[in-house]
Amino acid sequence: MTPPVRAVIFGCARPELTQAEAAFFADSQPWGAILFARNIETPDRLQRLTSDLRAAVGRDLPILIDQEGGRVARMRGPHWYEWLPALDQCACARDPVAAMELRGRMMAAELRAVGIDVNCAPLADIARPETHAILHNRCYGRSVGQVVAHARAMADGLLRGGVLPVLKHIPGHGRATLDSHLDLPVVHCPKIDLQATDFAAFKALSDLPLGMTAHLVFRALDPDWPATQSPAMIRLIREEIGFDGLLMTDDISMQALSGPVEMRAKRALSAGCDLVLHCNGDMTEMQALAETCPMLSDDAQVRSDRALALRAAPETVETSALEAAFAAAMG
Repeated sequence: MTPPVRAVIFGCARPELTQAEAAFFADSQPWGAILFARNIETPDRLQRLTSDLRAAVGRDLPILIDQEGGRVARMRGPHWYEWLPALDQCACARDPVAAMELRGRMMAAELRAVGIDVNCAPLADIARPETHAILHNRCYGRSVGQVVAHARAMADGLLRGGVLPVLKHIPGHGRATLDSHLDLPVVHCPKIDLQATDFAAFKALSDLPLGMTAHLVFRALDPDWPATQSPAMIRLIREEIGFDGLLMTDDISMQALSGPVEMRAKRALSAGCDLVLHCNGDMTEMQALAETCPMLSDDAQVRSDRALALRAAPETVETSALEAAFAAAMG
C-alpha cells in the first residue's frame, strides 16, 4: 500500500527542478509527474530530473511522458529513436502486430534508462476520413480489429519493458473533427453505432491498468458535458466499457474545457475521474489545483496500487536483438 497521495499529476517548467518546484512537489504530494519537450535536453540531464522529482516527494513517484512516436514524441534524435507515426508504421509493416509490440518494448528501454516508467500510449481511437489531423496518423488503425490488435501489442511491449501503458482517449476520440487542445469537439452519432465501433475498441482493452479520458461531447449520451466531466460518460466507461483501471483526465488545461482550472478539476473528479492531469507546469495553476484536488479516494487508491504493482523490472534482452526483430517485422 502506497502512502496517501493527491489526485493530480503535475508538470514542471524546465529541464531542471527548481527549489520552489521541489518544495511544491514535496508539499502537494501529487500522484505523479509528467514531462514534455521543454523538460528534455540530454539523457544525463533527464535522468537527473527524474531522480530529483522522486527525491522531492520521497517515494517512487510515477513519471509519465507522451512518447507515442511520430509527431507526438517528447524524446527525439539524436539521443533517442525517431519513430514513424503509428498509422504509417502499421500500414507498411510486414507484421504490424509484431512491429507494434517491438516498438513498445524499444520505447520502454529508452524510457526506463532515464527514469520514466509510465507512457501515455497506446491509443484505441479509430482513424476515420473525418478524424482531425491532430490525431489521425497517431491512430493504430481504421477498424476495431486493427486498433485492438495493434494497441494490445503496444501495451504488451511497454509492460515487458517495465513501463506502464496509459490507454487513451476513452471512450474514443476518432470521430472528433476539431482539435480539443483549442476547441470542444461534439460527436453526433447514435449510441448503437458508438457501441459497435469506438466503444468496442476500448472494451477489448479494458483490462489495462491506466486510462485517459477524452474531452469530447457525445451528443446522444450527454449533450451538456464532455466525457471528462460527465457522470453519465464516466459511468459508461466503468460499466459498459468495463474499464476498472486508474482513470486520469486528458490535460485539464486544454481549451476544450471551460472555466478556471480548479473548477474544471472539481467537475472531472465529481464525474468520477480518479486523477486530474495538468501538463503546462504553470505554478499558479498548480497551486490552485493542489488546494482543490483531494487525496485519492479509497477506490482510486486500490486502482493505483494495482497499477503500480505492474511496474516490474524489464525482461532482459539485448538492444541489437530488438532492433533486428523490429527490422524483420517491418520487412
